Amino acid sequence: MIFSKSTTFDEEEIGRAVAVARPSTLVEEPLFIEKLREGDTAAFDTLIERYSPEIYAVLYRLTENAEEAGDLTQETFLKAFRSIRRFRGESELRTWLFRIAINESRNRFRWWNRRKRDQTISIDATIGNSDVRVSDSLADNSQSPEESALANEREYALKAALLDMPEIFREALILCDVEGLSYEETAQALGVRLGTVKSRISRGREELRRRLKDF
Repeated sequence: MIFSKSTTFDEEEIGRAVAVARPSTLVEEPLFIEKLREGDTAAFDTLIERYSPEIYAVLYRLTENAEEAGDLTQETFLKAFRSIRRFRGESELRTWLFRIAINESRNRFRWWNRRKRDQTISIDATIGNSDVRVSDSLADNSQSPEESALANEREYALKAALLDMPEIFREALILCDVEGLSYEETAQALGVRLGTVKSRISRGREELRRRLKDF
C-alpha cells in the first residue's frame, strides 16, 4: 500500500512539520526513479518518508489548515503514484512533487471558493520562518504585555496579508522566501519562466511591504 506509513499529522507535530524545509541531501539515483516507475511499493514508502514533511509544510503554509494540508499531502502522493511514469527527470523529484502539491492546492482552493468558504487564520500557524506557533507566543513571559501584544499583532498582520494576496504572488513567496527554493526551483515548481517568477516575487514582496507599512 502506498500509504502504509501515515501522512497525517497531529497538533503536536505541526510545529515541527511546518518548520522551514531544508533541501534534501539525498541523490535521486536512476535506479530509485526506475523502481518508482515500476510501481515498487517500498520505493514509494521511501519517497513519502523522504518528502512528506516538506510537502506538508508548504501546503500548510498555503492553506493555514492542518486537516486540509494533510488531505492535500495524501492527494499529492497519490497523484505522484499515478503520474510517475511520465516523470522525465527534467527537474528534481522534490521540485516535481512541489508542482503537484501546488496544483492540488489550487484545485482545492477553487473548489472551496465555489462554495463561498470563508478563510480563517489558525493560531497554530508558525511565526515567520521559525517553528514557534502564534499560540505559543501568547504565553511568552519574557516580553511585557504591551510588547507581546504588538508582536502578535505584527505576526497576525503578516499572515493575514499573505493569505489575502493574489494566489500567484503568495505561492511564489512561500516557495522562495519561506521554503527556501531557488528562483529556478520555484519556476519549475510553478511551471513558469524564470523571469516570470522573479517578477512575481518582486511584486509580492512590494505588496507585502505596502500592506504592512504601518507595522
